[in-house]
This record gives sequence, structure tokens and C-alpha cells, in this order.
Amino acid sequence: MNALLTAQPLLEQPLRQAMPIRHLCDLRVDLETPIAIPTPRGTLVPYIGKGGQLEGPKLRGEFLPGSVDWVVIGADGISRLDIRGAIRTDDGALVYFESKGVAKLPPDGRKRLAKGERLAFGETYLRTTPKLETSDERYLWLNELVLVGYNELSAGRIDFRIYQVL
Repeated sequence: MNALLTAQPLLEQPLRQAMPIRHLCDLRVDLETPIAIPTPRGTLVPYIGKGGQLEGPKLRGEFLPGSVDWVVIGADGISRLDIRGAIRTDDGALVYFESKGVAKLPPDGRKRLAKGERLAFGETYLRTTPKLETSDERYLWLNELVLVGYNELSAGRIDFRIYQVL
């Protein structure tokens, strides 16, 4: 009999110390210089993507120009991310990319970015939850994935390391 069917109920099992994950891809997106728009919700900073590259063992392609990361910086200093874009795989499939997330930069982070610096992974909290959608038969498997992204920000670019939660 299947061990999963005879195992203890989930909430009676010991806590997991790590989630099982598998690397899906790395994504690099070049960004236009953003503008800041004060709003009642916080400061809206739309980052417009100039394009980028996606590389992974089963997914490779181009992140198409025209994506937008609608960042809202709240009074608490936390940035809420809402990213929308499109991918064209190396074999021509179109894939919709959407991601939500949060970013907490060091106190001098925005000034350093404005000076052209990179904010190293360990000094920021920048996490995303990408979602991929397509109707291309070759990539239907993307529609069912739960993904998490670790990110790094530099002047004019954001990098994603995207993992599938197993």
C-alpha cells in the first residue's frame, strides 16, 4: 500500500525544517529608470522592463520588453510588488508571468541604487511568488506549479532565482 496513504495525518507529523524545492530557472530583467508617484496608498514606483533572459534546465527564453513591476512603498517602508510580463521561450511558446512579493531594503538602499550600486542578496529581504500561465501544449505543466523567488536588486536590473515547491 502507498506509504503516503498510511502515514500519520499531516498535522500530527513533526514540523518540516525545510520545504522540498527544485530550481526552475533564473531570470534577469533590465529596467527603465523609475519615477515615484505619491498616492494615498503610498508611493507608487512603476518599474518598466526593457527585456531580459530566462535560463533553466527545462525553461529558457526571453522576458519580453514592456513588463511592469507596480511597486507601492508603504508608510512602513515595505515595498509591495505586483509584476506582470510575458516570456517567449526559445522554441516560440508565449507564457504569461505574474508575481507578487515584498521588499525591505536597507535604510540607505534607495540612495545606493540611485548611485548605481547593487544591493547584495543578504542585505535585503526581496521575495516573490511567481505564477506562470500558458495554453501552449508543450508547457501546460507550468500552469500547475507553485513557485517562490529569491531576488536581488541593482540599479537598472532585478534578478530572480525561481524555485518550484514540490
